[in-house]
Amino acid sequence: MRPIFPNRILQLVVACLFFGAQVNAQVLDEAPEPAPNPNIGSSQPWEEACASEDFNEWFVSFAWEPPLVNGDNEFILELSDGNGNFGSPVELARIGDDNIDFEVLFQFALPTDTRGENYRMRVRSTSPAMTSPVSDAFVMYYIDFRERIFISQDGNGQIPGTINLCDGNAIVLEPHNVPNADTYRYNWYRSGTLLTETSESLTVSEAGMYYTRIDYGSCSGTAFTDSQIIEITTGSSQGIAIDPPSKTALCPGETETLQANITGSGLTYTWYKDGTAITSPTVDDDSYVVDANVSGFEGDYQVEISGTGICQERSAAVTMTNAGNFTVTRDNEATIVILPSQTITLSVSTTASAPNYQWYKDGAPLSGETNSTVQVSDVGTYFARVTESGGACAASPVDSETTDVVAPDSFEFIVDYATSYTSCESTDVTLGLTQINAVASDGSKTDVTTAMQSTFAYQWTRDGSDVSGETSSSLIVADNTDNGSYVLNGTASTYNAASNTLGVQLRSSETIAINSTGSVVCQGGDPVVLTTGRDLSGETFEWHRNGADTGSAATDFTATQSGVYRLMVDIDGCMVPSNEITINDFDDSQLVIDSDENIVIPEGESISVTASGADNYQWFNANNDLLSNSDRVTFSEEGQYILVANIGDCEATRQITVEFRENFRVPNVVTANGDGINDLWVLPNTYSRRSDVTVTIYNEKGQEVLNVNDYQNNWPQSSTSFSEQNMVFYYKIRKENQTLKQGTITIIR
Repeated sequence: MRPIFPNRILQLVVACLFFGAQVNAQVLDEAPEPAPNPNIGSSQPWEEACASEDFNEWFVSFAWEPPLVNGDNEFILELSDGNGNFGSPVELARIGDDNIDFEVLFQFALPTDTRGENYRMRVRSTSPAMTSPVSDAFVMYYIDFRERIFISQDGNGQIPGTINLCDGNAIVLEPHNVPNADTYRYNWYRSGTLLTETSESLTVSEAGMYYTRIDYGSCSGTAFTDSQIIEITTGSSQGIAIDPPSKTALCPGETETLQANITGSGLTYTWYKDGTAITSPTVDDDSYVVDANVSGFEGDYQVEISGTGICQERSAAVTMTNAGNFTVTRDNEATIVILPSQTITLSVSTTASAPNYQWYKDGAPLSGETNSTVQVSDVGTYFARVTESGGACAASPVDSETTDVVAPDSFEFIVDYATSYTSCESTDVTLGLTQINAVASDGSKTDVTTAMQSTFAYQWTRDGSDVSGETSSSLIVADNTDNGSYVLNGTASTYNAASNTLGVQLRSSETIAINSTGSVVCQGGDPVVLTTGRDLSGETFEWHRNGADTGSAATDFTATQSGVYRLMVDIDGCMVPSNEITINDFDDSQLVIDSDENIVIPEGESISVTASGADNYQWFNANNDLLSNSDRVTFSEEGQYILVANIGDCEATRQITVEFRENFRVPNVVTANGDGINDLWVLPNTYSRRSDVTVTIYNEKGQEVLNVNDYQNNWPQSSTSFSEQNMVFYYKIRKENQTLKQGTITIIR
């Protein structure tokens, strides 16, 4: 088919415009600068950004040099990290609708995690892709916490007026009302002197008046976060200690009073166990009773004193232990299912050196059951009580964990696919029992798989009928003729159990083959027909392309598009796929010409071009006139040409541009000094004095200073004035919608 040639010319024009845009890259040589906020009537640009939830609106301006950027360009304002690095810049704003001005105004808000003294900004353009220089460094803070800070020892929330320290001991001061306190920098002060510590905690060992504030740099004056003052005093130790107790190893039921060695002075006492306070600070509370009846009483005990005129001081630890400490371990499951007429054994083990045993059922002792094991046949709650008959605490009892022996109302089986399975894709699958639940009268369920799995006798059923010989807890299905719904039944004593239902739909192992009349499709060529040797009469089938049903009901499928094709046939409820056939679009690379597609010749000369690789050829000019129908053509005129060739049933094309070589270049310097030499911008005859060529000149602001057809080589005129010594202008030379030349002109005076 003969093509409509003007469409091909339009494609070439668009391609040339795109190429010209890439060559004419912009230069972003200015950094963004702060600008006044027009929404609050400001006339001065900001110098530092102190933002908060009450105010967070900032402006920067950005200027760039002509020529214009592309129409799809976006300008993106980016922010560095607090050290001025752009390794992971943050996008502050994006403008995509202001590509005709040479200055844009960005409006942005500071991210809430912005805190630092050395933030910088830059601007990126997307079309063309360029990056501006970075801005100066700016102070930028988002002040999200601006309340008074409260500090306390270890951040415990108890606010003291004075803390006394002894013998060089230290404490830690921390804020206790600042969310995410560790994300801020702080200024800590001792008696008005700024300290070097900047974290949320301060270790204090010197006397002084301590307070802190969040460091928001030069924005701190708007935050008002100064904490209260804590006075730290130092002194000498009072020698606090715990008097040696009469015993430190206690038997069950025993108590021991721990006594501080300093009493009767009106001091405040706090008792600690394993480093944690177990009493509140109390005046004259100089003793503490350790009770062995309290579970977990064992540990290290200390006492701390504080008071007016003395330093805060904590004693050395006294360790209390359990003299009758031994363990009793239950050796069986916490819940055991018992069947009628069944007897089961419960047992415990112990670390006691000389144990005595007594078993209990439902809280009452079982007569004669004084061994580490017991045989039971009744439901109930059982445990063993062990008594140590030797050692320091001969009568100390320890109970084992309880065991619930239950007789269920029923049992429940849960079965699942034991191997990977996908319906209508898998060719085999194993089904298996995964859990046995004992179901109580109230509907509650207990997992008894381990205890009961070997007790049941099993039978698999398919679609309600027993599967012959399948009497284990697992089943292999390996043939699609055995597709169906499977259930596992079981019996134990008087109980019958049934599982959930598992559906099995295996794919048939039968194969389906398809063939094709070709593997390539092209416009104007013969279609490719897909066929199969299988009789599809009465069958349910689908022809698929790229995995999707084409909707065709034909037994022979005609493919007019490239893609991956296959036939799907319903066999025993599953769609079975055929082999795949890949059909490709026509590749015209075998059509070759012996020259470049862009040809430049001297005016008045000609060039011959030869094509190969096709069956026949047709050469056309821009008016669709046939120039040659052989493999060779001669060009002597400028213009756009096209070769249309046939390879089999498919058509291939090549586009060729012929241009005359220029005798001299477009000048880029004019010396407009009136000496008659190079005073005017003179173009080659290819571009000047031609009504179909448009010449446009822009000043440095992108404003047109000349836009004419039929340019007469008469710019600048004698009346044209220039404000600077060396001024740069920009030009474009266009023919219709095609840019022929573009560049700069420097006027030297």
